[in-house]
Amino acid sequence: MNERTYKTLEFFEILKIVSQLAFTKPGKESIESLRPVRNIKAMNRWHEEVKEAVAILNTSGNIPIHTLEDVTDMLEQGKKGMFIRANQFSALLSFLDHCTKLKRFMQDKEIIAPIISLYASSISDLSRLEEDIHQVIRHGQVDDYASKNLAKIRKQIQTKQSRLKERTEAQAKKYKTIMQEPRPVEKDGRWTLPIKRENRNKIKGGIVDQSASGATLFVEPEELANLQEELQLLRMNEEHEVEQILYTMTAEVLDHESELNLAMETMHEYDVIFAKGKYSRMINGTAPEFSEDFTLRISMARHPMLGEKAVPLSIQMNSEDQALLITGPNTGGKTVTLKTVGLLCLMAQSGLPIPAEKGSVLPVFQQIFVDIGDGQSIEENLSTFSSRLVNLIDILREANDHSMLLLDEIGSGTDPGEGMGLATAILDKLSEKGATILATTHYSEMKEYARHKPGFMNGAMEFDLETLKPTYRLLLGTSGRSQAFDIAHKLGLHPEILNQAYSITYKQEGDFQVSDQKLKETEYKRQAAVNRYRRGKTPRVSATEKPHFQMGDNVIIQATGETAIVYKGPDQTGNYVVQVKGEKFTYNHKRLKLHIRAEDLYPEDYDFDIIFKSKEYRKVRKQLDRKHVEGLILEEED
Repeated sequence: MNERTYKTLEFFEILKIVSQLAFTKPGKESIESLRPVRNIKAMNRWHEEVKEAVAILNTSGNIPIHTLEDVTDMLEQGKKGMFIRANQFSALLSFLDHCTKLKRFMQDKEIIAPIISLYASSISDLSRLEEDIHQVIRHGQVDDYASKNLAKIRKQIQTKQSRLKERTEAQAKKYKTIMQEPRPVEKDGRWTLPIKRENRNKIKGGIVDQSASGATLFVEPEELANLQEELQLLRMNEEHEVEQILYTMTAEVLDHESELNLAMETMHEYDVIFAKGKYSRMINGTAPEFSEDFTLRISMARHPMLGEKAVPLSIQMNSEDQALLITGPNTGGKTVTLKTVGLLCLMAQSGLPIPAEKGSVLPVFQQIFVDIGDGQSIEENLSTFSSRLVNLIDILREANDHSMLLLDEIGSGTDPGEGMGLATAILDKLSEKGATILATTHYSEMKEYARHKPGFMNGAMEFDLETLKPTYRLLLGTSGRSQAFDIAHKLGLHPEILNQAYSITYKQEGDFQVSDQKLKETEYKRQAAVNRYRRGKTPRVSATEKPHFQMGDNVIIQATGETAIVYKGPDQTGNYVVQVKGEKFTYNHKRLKLHIRAEDLYPEDYDFDIIFKSKEYRKVRKQLDRKHVEGLILEEED
């Protein structure tokens, strides 16, 4: 496989989505580094693992997976001669706890997951290590009773601190008249008295610090110096003892390095498997079967990036079918068809489930080559045609009987006659190499080529002539009629012109004909089809069809949820004028939803001017209805 294939088929995007479902950083990295393999035994095992993971996810809650980076860092730290810090041991304890939970979690999953449930048995019993750490570490700190010596030192520290506190309070009372504030202040771990600068000579002791203004000196009284030195020495002894304890615990952890590495490897493996399982549930994925005779049978497949919006794709190519040539209009789904088949092959060979029905069968390819898109090279100043031709030359050089080729609009971008000749010659050469080929084309001559070429089959993207829109469904074994002529016929182009065009193209008489009466009967529908084809809008309502709404109907404006009353319409494009809170607005019928019909709200002879016209308008109209009034004019209100 090559980078062009991965990028064009959006394989990296799929890996990114799956990796986001992993919990650990190594798990995410492993998923993003997945690449297709050809070992059918390995692929079947991977897919079986995913199926079992899905079964577990469907019956259980959260999987006890723990982060791995902290434990890895600890082991590396210890091997470099540094001790593991007390707060780091808390993360190690959490990891060991998750190992125990994971083993327990998998114990009762043997029936629904006989393969992956066994992986947990490779995690060694590390309960003794866990107990030893608990005896030494408490709340992220080395416990007082981690050793007898540490307990003795910390008790001495407490005694010295109590004595120092008493002495400091006594000194504060003694010198309160010369202090800036009445309380002792701790500076750099030493107790001091805040003495006014002008009173410095009235107290013996060393200056530890001073205020920003210099008006206050923080003096350590001579009476406290010796006591504080003794306390500082005890703290140094405490620090040394803690380090010795941590070094001892680090050595014990390193003694279990192999067991810890195996536990992390198992946890990492579960993280990857369950990420795949979560993705399988997202796309309703299945495990494909793999064929060794290049049988390709995909049933109701969807492009995973399109999800439920995708039109299901079904393809069957037996061992004797070497190539599928697909015809159809632009934006009809030909390119998506190629990408879907190629991407599903990449996913399946990488151990990822595919969004298709059970029973789908895929060949195992050594390489998948793609020639999709314009591929224009600005750096090399190559045209679209030249750039694609360079790519095709590379494919011709490297393809073999274990390759899949996805060729979009082969031979396009140049003179149609020459392009068709090149496409035919290239396909002939590629077929000689034994490659599996899926290609799309606009050249009508290629349909006949595929019809008579051994191992080739035609396919066409379905087009709905009633709606003039593609259905995005692939039809196998047919090349379809000329849709350009059918569309022109549908839009009302005269049959004489169509028959002449058909004769020029296919060297035989066309059979497009319609009576004058039929033309008259379908004139409105033809014009509506033209409007829909050109503008993509809904045709106007004919005189024989009932309008969507009538004056007085109470409707809901779907975009805002507001209620409105229909004033008039529809116009030629299906727009209605509606009144909302006394103001009139125009909306297309597709933006409105019927709430209450007018006949259910108003009597049969109701005067709607009461709703839609101003009081002044109705007054003038009433006067003019009775008699002519000189100079009085009724101005219409919209």
